[in-house]
Amino acid sequence: MAADDMLLAGVDGGGSGTRLRAQWQGRCVEVTGGPSGLALGVTQAWHTILDLLKSAQQALDIDLPTHQCRLALGLAGANQWAWRDAFMQAAPALAGLRLESDAFTTLVGAHRGQPGAIIALGTGSVGEALHNDGRRVSVGGYGFPSGDEASGAWLGLRASRHAQHALDGRVSPDDFSRALCEAMSSLSTAPVTCAATLTHWLSSADQTRFAALAPVVIEYGDHPAAQALLDQAGKDIALMYQALDQDRQLPLSLCGGLAAALNPRVPETLKHRLVPAQGASVDGALQLAGELCPS
Repeated sequence: MAADDMLLAGVDGGGSGTRLRAQWQGRCVEVTGGPSGLALGVTQAWHTILDLLKSAQQALDIDLPTHQCRLALGLAGANQWAWRDAFMQAAPALAGLRLESDAFTTLVGAHRGQPGAIIALGTGSVGEALHNDGRRVSVGGYGFPSGDEASGAWLGLRASRHAQHALDGRVSPDDFSRALCEAMSSLSTAPVTCAATLTHWLSSADQTRFAALAPVVIEYGDHPAAQALLDQAGKDIALMYQALDQDRQLPLSLCGGLAAALNPRVPETLKHRLVPAQGASVDGALQLAGELCPS
């Protein structure tokens, strides 16, 4: 079957949402939907992906069977082998299928498939590199609360200590501590105004809720406590890059929701390696889908 008769689709899927970009005979559409991260289950992931594939075909005004589709996916959790195997075994009949982590498709999108490194900085964090000799290196990705350095959840968790200290008298309350408490209150049914209500908030806070405090840290970046956290995040980014590329030769793109805010915190010795990302994870996935086509 000719390549023009194939629908190419790239997917960027995580725990909060999914983007699918489809290409057919020179036309391209993008659709979005619910979560497809593998931690939520293989059935949920395939349900979301196939629904989006159907939506993309409707937008393109075509109706193709799955065996005329070549699909490349960057999914959160794809580096967990049990989930990966279960996902692949549940796949429908496709003309081509490639499953990668969302970190790798972010890397491919950022550097258009060329050698380079990325550090993704969102709710969590992870680093990925592709070397000139084809080697792939991954750093981090261990998850919250033990890992995810320089991420939103990491910043929020550590910033919450300033609120703790302000509410129990170890430091004087200030605008930063009050802003943190206001942000916590907006995520709770009860206002966070004392040690008892803060303890209640902390007892049920997950990585998403802690990550919601990161914008407060960035807003108060000149405050000594916030500044120390942001500076440490910059050092952690440099440490991740060092592990990705010992020779410090690869271009580095910071990606994700915190990339712009943390870019200035990267140590001066690393800034000459920073380059803007040329594309996103879904761009990388679509590029990989194209590579599934025979030459």
